[in-house]
Amino acid sequence: MFHGNTATDSPGQRLRAEIAGPGATPLIGVYDMYSASIAAEHYDGMFVSGFGFAASYYGLPDIGFIAWPDMVGFVERLRGAFPRHHLLVDIDDGYVDPEVACHVVRKLERIGASGVILEDQKRPRRCGHADGKLVLPLEEYLEKLELVLANRTDLVVVARTDATEEADILRRARALAATDADVVLVDGVRSEEWIRRIRRVVGDKPLLFNQIAGGKSPRLSLSELSALGVDVAIYSTPCLFAAHRAMDEALSELKSADGRLPTPSGGREQVGVRESTELLERNIARPRGLMAVTA
Repeated sequence: MFHGNTATDSPGQRLRAEIAGPGATPLIGVYDMYSASIAAEHYDGMFVSGFGFAASYYGLPDIGFIAWPDMVGFVERLRGAFPRHHLLVDIDDGYVDPEVACHVVRKLERIGASGVILEDQKRPRRCGHADGKLVLPLEEYLEKLELVLANRTDLVVVARTDATEEADILRRARALAATDADVVLVDGVRSEEWIRRIRRVVGDKPLLFNQIAGGKSPRLSLSELSALGVDVAIYSTPCLFAAHRAMDEALSELKSADGRLPTPSGGREQVGVRESTELLERNIARPRGLMAVTA
């Protein structure tokens, strides 16, 4: 199924309208062009995950190794292949300096990103669901956030806090909701009750929830999240972790078979040259004025 959009609306406007609609909007974490090609077959929104990009591009954990030109180049390739999909981009702390953060935001908007997530962590940074996170003084983060907001045109900006102390979580969530940021994210939320508490604090501001396998947050369905007042759900790593398991199993099987490629069994279709080529060919001829509806 497909639905049309006008030629004049921007990626940011389309994502903003999607978030304002009913239910929780899912955005699927992708880590390279191949994972994005598969995700695009199922969902119309992608999350450019810092965890996934650090793993795939550098082979390193998500603790601050990403260089902004590498991330911008990846998003540019994504937008070329998926002209009408939502692309929400993780830009960590804006790559430290406020001036760099603003430069990156301007470049991402020019190449067609739908939105960015800007966090309040200070270096050395950590995955949002890891222990040992440190946050900037709130006033320092708000200054950076306000500069980013002043440098965007239609780009959706998600204000994210990584606070871990209960009082600080609520204080920061309230402060972020009072800005012109489009959406608030408190990462590493540990319970449904805390989602409700954060929802009350941010008022009418859209709320984003981050789900990651093995993380600190509960595993909730989109309908459950919607009932809790969540407007957007990002899934940081389903493609990365699925690929990890599948590749490990495939290579273990190949090794145990003395290098003989397996034959399809049990009615399960095997992915081969034809299936892979057909998937990638769709990136060449993808319609420019249409966007796939979430499967």
